[in-house]
Amino acid sequence: PPGLGKALRTLWAKEPVIAASFAIGAVALLSPLLSPFAKYSGMINRATPYVYPVPVRDTGNLPDVPSHPC
Repeated sequence: PPGLGKALRTLWAKEPVIAASFAIGAVALLSPLLSPFAKYSGMINRATPYVYPVPVRDTGNLPDVPSHPC
């Protein structure tokens, strides 16, 4: 829109701190979408299990679980 540039110039002239904070906020919101690391972090999160296997106490009644070597 043609009035957007004028509004931004007016905002920068009157309140540069607020204009800078809006610019920093916009960059902070857009940078994860444009970052190549977002792709890889998503791949890592999908590959990482939420539930890890927990060792069970060997009572001698677990024929399908191999015995511990120690």
